[in-house]
Amino acid sequence: MAYDAMYRRCCRYRGSIVRLNCRGRVHVGRVTRVTRSHVWIRPVGGPRGLGYGFGFGFGGFGIPFALGAITGIALASVFFW
Repeated sequence: MAYDAMYRRCCRYRGSIVRLNCRGRVHVGRVTRVTRSHVWIRPVGGPRGLGYGFGFGFGGFGIPFALGAITGIALASVFFW
């Protein structure tokens, strides 16, 4: 996916829970911040379905991912039904 298209999609999903594919790994979390170079997600669905990553150990915005390293992003609700 083109870099600009990925940036626009991440901006559109801000505040939503997404499934992010990044270099062979899958991450599920809420998009908290988007810049031209990174997208931050706050992980959800920790052990036994409990959320984690509410600012402790992940910084205020969550975990940053470089837009160039993302191979796919989709709304997570599609995968949970």
